[in-house]
Amino acid sequence: MGSLQLDDFVAGWVGGRHGAQPENTYPEAYLSRGAAAVIVGHPLDTVKTRLQAGQGYGNTFKCVLTVYRNEAVAGFFKGMSFPLVSIAIYNSVVFGVFSNTQRLISQQRYGNSHHPPSLADLALASMAAGAVSVGIGGPVDLVKIRLQMQTQTFIAAANLNLKHRAAGFSVETAYRGPVHCVGMILRQEGLGGLYRGSSAMILRDIPGYCLYFIPYTLLCGWITPDGCLSPSPFSVWMAGGIAGAISWGTATPMDVVKSRLQADGVYWNKYRGVIDCISQSYHSEGLKVFFKGLTVNAVRGFPMSAAMFLGYELSLKALREQAEANP
Repeated sequence: MGSLQLDDFVAGWVGGRHGAQPENTYPEAYLSRGAAAVIVGHPLDTVKTRLQAGQGYGNTFKCVLTVYRNEAVAGFFKGMSFPLVSIAIYNSVVFGVFSNTQRLISQQRYGNSHHPPSLADLALASMAAGAVSVGIGGPVDLVKIRLQMQTQTFIAAANLNLKHRAAGFSVETAYRGPVHCVGMILRQEGLGGLYRGSSAMILRDIPGYCLYFIPYTLLCGWITPDGCLSPSPFSVWMAGGIAGAISWGTATPMDVVKSRLQADGVYWNKYRGVIDCISQSYHSEGLKVFFKGLTVNAVRGFPMSAAMFLGYELSLKALREQAEANP
């Protein structure tokens, strides 16, 4: 039982893509929870990214008005295609690595893969999921942020001694779409360019996933009534949402650094690395800069994570019931 189990990877894929219903596991009966979560959450993600890596937006409300006034509704959905097509793979890796690592640790420590994990066990499994997720999430986030930021009015040209406006530079000509963006990055920066900001992403996601899976596991146990073998859909939804809000809220400081490093390079290069980004950001904007987008992150984290966990748990339950019915 300590060996690799593929049903967690499949459930992560199906849950992230469709969200299986236990009573009917045909694809046409699935609700696209993962895709819906991306579509619903992306406008807030765009606002969060603009607040963190852009200039001149002020507060959240002003940012929303500015984006809408300058780019209409479509401005909130820039860069959505890559997250939309990769969400199933990403969730498959994250949930699969976490669950299998947790079982492996239980098998090694207690001789039983189904032994209830300790907090340390959950932390180690969460850290493994966070580290592995960067391999997929890094390039996806980079392209998303580049597309989100290329049309924002950076032009603090006076402060940065840039002459883009004077030279007639158009801030809308950097990338024509995600494929063109990837091609440009590969030509200009090589393969390593796709992983710009990965150090900050690792520093965000390793503790971030600890504060994602641990609260979820504990909350599920607390919410589920005694005598129930598994949590109800409502328990999963509520625990997942709260865990998502906690995780994204606490991850905001390093999320700011990651966003700035990945946005860096659309038109110019300002930061030399994580430490330099932290230093420049702090000296120019103070400690408050690391909390930009905190509210948006927490609000966005609840519905997206609630949908992800619910889709995963229902998919896993459906797969296992189907396996038991057809041994």
